Formats: sequence, structure tokens, C-alpha cells
Amino acid sequence: MSLYKNMANPTVENLVIIGSGPSGYTAAIYAARANLKPFVFEGFQAGGLPGGQLMTTTEVENFPGFPEGIMGPDLMDRMKAQAERWGAELYTEDVISVDLSQRPFTVRSEEREVKANSIIIATGATAKRLGLPSEHEYWSRGISACAICDGATPIFHGAELAVIGAGDSAAEESIYLTKYGSRVHMLVRSDKMRASKAMQDRVLNNPKITVHWNSEAVDVIGEGDRMNGIHIRNTKTGEESVLAVKGLFYAIGHKPNTSLFEGQLELDEVGYIVTKPGSVETSVEGVYAAGDVQDHEYRQAITAAGTGCMAAMLAERWLSANGLLQEFHQTAEAEKPDTPADVKKSETLEPAEFDIADTRHSGGFALRKLFHESDRLLVVKYVSPSCGPCHTLKPILDKVVDEFDGKIHFVTIDIAKDTDIAENAGITGTPTIQFFKNKELLTEVKGVKQKSQYRQLIAQNL
Repeated sequence: MSLYKNMANPTVENLVIIGSGPSGYTAAIYAARANLKPFVFEGFQAGGLPGGQLMTTTEVENFPGFPEGIMGPDLMDRMKAQAERWGAELYTEDVISVDLSQRPFTVRSEEREVKANSIIIATGATAKRLGLPSEHEYWSRGISACAICDGATPIFHGAELAVIGAGDSAAEESIYLTKYGSRVHMLVRSDKMRASKAMQDRVLNNPKITVHWNSEAVDVIGEGDRMNGIHIRNTKTGEESVLAVKGLFYAIGHKPNTSLFEGQLELDEVGYIVTKPGSVETSVEGVYAAGDVQDHEYRQAITAAGTGCMAAMLAERWLSANGLLQEFHQTAEAEKPDTPADVKKSETLEPAEFDIADTRHSGGFALRKLFHESDRLLVVKYVSPSCGPCHTLKPILDKVVDEFDGKIHFVTIDIAKDTDIAENAGITGTPTIQFFKNKELLTEVKGVKQKSQYRQLIAQNL
């Protein structure tokens, strides 16, 4: 008789997946298609963003099946929709504790506690910061760890910008920023780059990029609440100088998100989860690790997706072998695919279609009309097309707006299309939400917050 037999009961989930991104979503697709009805904690802010690092990537040109390339956030939207189509249950919440010491395992978020017979860890890795003395002061007022999210903001248009790093992501971010900045300075600590040969060639052949070899940042300087330069030091001569730039972007590597598992799973000396050679099995039976949380060598979307598939297949076999598997079958109707967000038609209204009675609007025309004519609370969301956090925010904010239908006006502004509006509004990064009443700015919220925070802000200003 199986050691775990007596644990098969309906209050215990077959499988909990912690994290999203290509590994978590692929694991969810495979597990859902195997009728496991996986319970997925997508994450919220703990490991960066739901959807993982691809939410902060521009064009993904090496993912098979997209010969013309696809934006990172769009690829994640499609994977998420596919997981939901097959019955995965997704929750945009951070896991705050995991207990692997007894079975069934216990996984907790702020909102709920879940028991699980098996677990797939897909918590990924988070971008590192430098910790410069004035970093906190100028964070998102010039300093960013995501060129893709913030590069399109008006303060960087036509400005000199800097990127710190020497790998592929530093090269990619430098090239991306040349679309907006007048010049991009790439600060490399040694006399060579770690980036692939193809990426190095693209950087060195780009007339708008200047590489500063043997250079490190000492601090950021600025006036008021905006940075306007970096204090740099030559690592060979010790000579110091000031580089006049309005933006600084970090691309200096990653740290695995494994603090939840310290002392419970075998980790390597840098903190990555140790898996058995050629497998995704961890040191605890029934627990699997997929994606960048266990891979510091390849760290690609396709390898993360591959390990997600392996983890789901192994979890299903293990549950089955131990008599723990409960099957959940979907109706044929539920299996019909929904249209992914990136192929739905644009929401921007033509002036002729504008109706002040509507709750939802988009574009500059609607904002100007509502700013002058609306007597409701006006909620304005500023987004940019390649911004991953904006994708994360959309479903959170949409649900809150639905609750206040007919009581507020909600306008979406794409800062790449309406640059003048973004500039006048002083937008320094996306997503940003501004709340207006009677032509007066009440408050501004940057980044992605919990649903309750938006709900509270609307309720108290109605």
C-alpha cells in the first residue's frame, strides 16, 4: 500500500504551482490538460511580476512559432489564457510561506491557505540593484531596472541615457533605448562584455551607443526630484568624472527567488534550487523546480517552458503512482479558446463614438472632453505598449472599475501615442494612475498595487 494513500481527499489540491512566467504557465497548461486542475499562485510583487521577466522584455525573436517575433508581455498573456482555457485556477497573490515538513504540504498567501499533494516551484529570479547612496531618492525618477517599462516615458525622449551591465540584457536594453534617447552610454566594469557575440556586434556597430570600458557608477546626482547625472569612476586609474544623463537603467544580473525554501530544500551556494541531473526533481519527493529558479546556465524562455512541461509530467506520474490523483473533467464548452488580449481590437474611440455617459474611455480626445465636462471622479491610467506591469495591472483595475460602473470615468492613455499628454501630466514611468475631481489632481499611484488600494482611493473620492 502507498505511503500517501490515506491523504487523497477533496480538500487537498493535486498540485500547487508557485510562480508564473514561461515555466509556471507551461506547467499549468500541461497539468490542466492532464485534468489535475492545478492551483496557481501567479505572484504579485514578491518576484517582480506575474508573468516573470518576459513581462519586462520587448520583442522576443527566438521563441519558436513566432517568425515575426512577439512582445514578451503578449507571449505571457497567451500562455496565461491557454492555462485558464484548460482549467488552471490562477490567483494573482504572493506566497508568504510554504511548509514542506509534513504531507500534505501547506502553501499560504495573505488571502488563503492551501493544502497540496505536490508542488511546482517556478518563482524565477529578480533583477539586482546596485545600492548607490542616492538610488532610493531617484528610483523611478530617472533610475529604473526595466528599460522596456520606462524607456518610452517623455522625460527620456531625446535625452542622454546610461545602462549599467555587460551581458545580453544590458546590450538589449541599450539598443532598445536608442529608439528614445539621443545617446546611450553603456558602463562596463571590465575591458570586455559578457554578452553573446551577435549582441556585442549590434552594440559596437550602433552609432548612438558609447561603451565606457572599466567604468563603475559611484552615485547618482540630480536637481529637485529628477536625476541629471552619474558620478563614475575608472576601475583601472581611479579617475572620477560626471556623466550628464537623465536616465539610468540597471542590467546587472539576477538573484533566485528562493528565500521561502531555505532550510527546506537543497539550494546551491548562490541560492538556486538543486535538481537531480537531467530532471527537475528537488531534494523533497513530490516537489519540482522549473525555470530560472533552478537554471543559471541557459535562462531562456524556451528552456523555462521545457522544464515547466517536465515538472507537470513528473508531478502527474508521481500523484498517480501514489494513489493521490483526483481527476477534474471540463465541459466541451469550457475548452473553447478565448481571444487573447493581444489580438482583440483596439479600445481607442473615434471622436464620433464618444459618449460621456460611458464609464470606460481611451485616448487623448476622450481625456480632454472628460477633464473639462465630467462631474464624476476621473481615473486616468497611463500605460506603454511594451510595459509588463501594465499587463499585470489591467485585470486588477478592470475589476475595480466594474464595481464603480456609472459612478466614475476611467480613461486609458497610451503614452507612446499621446506623448504630449504624458509629458503635461509629468509621467516618469508606467503604469501610473492619476485621480482627478473638478479639474484638480487628487493623487497619483505608480506601479501595481492590490485591488483594495484602488477600491479605497475611488470610494473615498466619490
